[in-house]
Parts: sequence; structure tokens; C-alpha cells
Amino acid sequence: MSALTFRRPDGHIYLTAERNRTEGWIYDHWIGVQTKQTVMEGGLAYVDMLRAEPCPKLLNDHQELVGRFLEANDWIAQVWTPLIIQAGLRYFAHVLSPGIFGQLSIKDLHQRIGTQFEMQFFEDIEAAKDWLRSLPN
Repeated sequence: MSALTFRRPDGHIYLTAERNRTEGWIYDHWIGVQTKQTVMEGGLAYVDMLRAEPCPKLLNDHQELVGRFLEANDWIAQVWTPLIIQAGLRYFAHVLSPGIFGQLSIKDLHQRIGTQFEMQFFEDIEAAKDWLRSLPN
């Protein structure tokens, strides 16, 4: 497994991205409050990971995300989504944040991009992993 860690200027980790070759997915774990800038940095790093070594599955974990990220959704829909599809993403398992604002942000995003690849929402990570395991690589 290869992993990347992203830190804010104050040193706090806001994202870890880890390639799990055994399971055949990349696991993104978002932590704390996100800004458009942190979403862009993390999203582009994921595109780079996929370009370097294609992988059709993303396990996107928002269990520790705080607040909303609506301001990043335009960028995600217009810039990130075409890049990530071109890089080979086909399946997007999203583990919901416990907070309503994070959930509303991802549901808004799903309305914008949900038809471009297969995207499912989960309340616990084990269910998300089970779904990804059931899909072809």
C-alpha cells in the first residue's frame, strides 16, 4: 500500500489517500473542515494516483469530515469529474459524514455527477467495502 498525507499550513492532517492493491481501490479519508483549496489539492492528487496506476474504485470516507464543502462542488463537477473518469474511475463508494451539512454537500454533488459513474452512499465503512468487493476490477 502506498499512502499520501495532506496537511494544512498549521500542520493538521486534512486528508490521507491510500492505494490498497489487495482490495483494488484507493481509500480517501477526509478529516475536519474542508475548503475549496483542500478539496482541489486532494482531488488532483487522487487523479495523479489514478493516472500513475489505474484503479476503477474509490472508497471516499467522510466519517471525520466536519461541516460542508458546497463551495467546491462546482469545481468537482466541472473539473475533477471529467479528469477522474478519463483516469479510469468507475465506482465511487461514499461513506457519509455524521453531520447534516456534509451529507447535504455530497447529495448536492451526487445530483451533479451521479450519472457519470456508479456512486453509492453508506453509513458505515464495512458496507462500502463490501459493495466495492462485489464489483469487477
